[in-house]
Amino acid sequence: MRLYLTTLNPTDSVTGGFLPAAAALGWDVTILTDQPDRYPGHDVVAADVRDFRAVIDAVAAHHRPDVIFSNSDHLQAATALAAEYFGLPGKDWRACVTAKDKALTRRALAAVEPVGSVRIPPGADLPEGLPEGLPYPVVVKPAQGVASEDVVLVDGPDALAAAVAAARERRPGEVLVAEEFLDGPVRTLETLGDGETRHVLGGFATTLGPLPHFVEERLDWRPPDADHLAHLGAALDAAGIGFGACHTEYAVTRDGPRVIEINYRLIGDNCDLLLADLLGVPLHEWILRVHAGEPVSSFDLDGMRAACGAAYGSVVSLVAERSGTVAAAPPDLSSEKDGVRLWHRALREIGDHVEVTGTNRDYLGLLRAVGPDHASVDAAIGTFRKEHPWVLA
Repeated sequence: MRLYLTTLNPTDSVTGGFLPAAAALGWDVTILTDQPDRYPGHDVVAADVRDFRAVIDAVAAHHRPDVIFSNSDHLQAATALAAEYFGLPGKDWRACVTAKDKALTRRALAAVEPVGSVRIPPGADLPEGLPEGLPYPVVVKPAQGVASEDVVLVDGPDALAAAVAAARERRPGEVLVAEEFLDGPVRTLETLGDGETRHVLGGFATTLGPLPHFVEERLDWRPPDADHLAHLGAALDAAGIGFGACHTEYAVTRDGPRVIEINYRLIGDNCDLLLADLLGVPLHEWILRVHAGEPVSSFDLDGMRAACGAAYGSVVSLVAERSGTVAAAPPDLSSEKDGVRLWHRALREIGDHVEVTGTNRDYLGLLRAVGPDHASVDAAIGTFRKEHPWVLA
């Protein structure tokens, strides 16, 4: 079995999740990437992986493919088109495009949930007033943005104009979106489907940093409430989401759950590794096996359900509170004490200069913990942070 994995820069999901999973399955792996020097020790083919034609050409010139897969936000549509070209299982490229573009997502979900949204194309004049039913405050975001970059809450026309101007300076050719602020706790829904059946894996409660930015500071294990699932399922159906992994973010508003965005991939920032630990299953292997044509029903879902209530877990993003140079930093490490397993992943090094941006790019490290209950996990996280601080000078 040969897997072609399309990727950009190395991520923990790839290096610590999917590549070990493919090795465990005994598959041959070829990495297609525009950064070939960053994957030493692997069979790597350089390609413009954002272009489906380049991916198809690279695969056709190499070995016969059995699976073509990506976990990158940016590469879902190109990878899906390449898989379809070779007659392999994969996502509907239309759904990939819809999920990636937040303006298209709102359009697809309009019949399911009435979330007000305005598309602002490059160079277009801002509307003098927002449409009726879309009062301030509103959230401005790039239609195809990631990591909370250029996402900001604005409270009036002047702030809206300033936010759009700032985003256009950094993204001159991109579509922006201004949409209703979904006020309420932020949650996630994690699913895995085979094109016929979509199974709920679980979910997290998200703690955000202070507004007007939307930095994700912590995710705590909390599967979606049962009464949220019908609405969320209808939203995913409307967007065409049904194959492979999907990470959906939503707010629990006074009117019920409302989708913030759909990420047609596995959750990242070490939460995928936490999810696999909590479920007690080889999650990354399951995802690859779905892309090889296996149905979800072939997996041990009963064992997964039993594991769900047996543990608690959190991922804490260690966020820079101010700009500066890293003077002291804890190393990568793993430990186990009092029934809690804990991992720290450093994202910066001593000597790195950190400029606070109000985005997920402000992370210094990621702290992942799994234990028997919330209290024990919190205690282990608190002890680690006290004994192993990040210091900026």
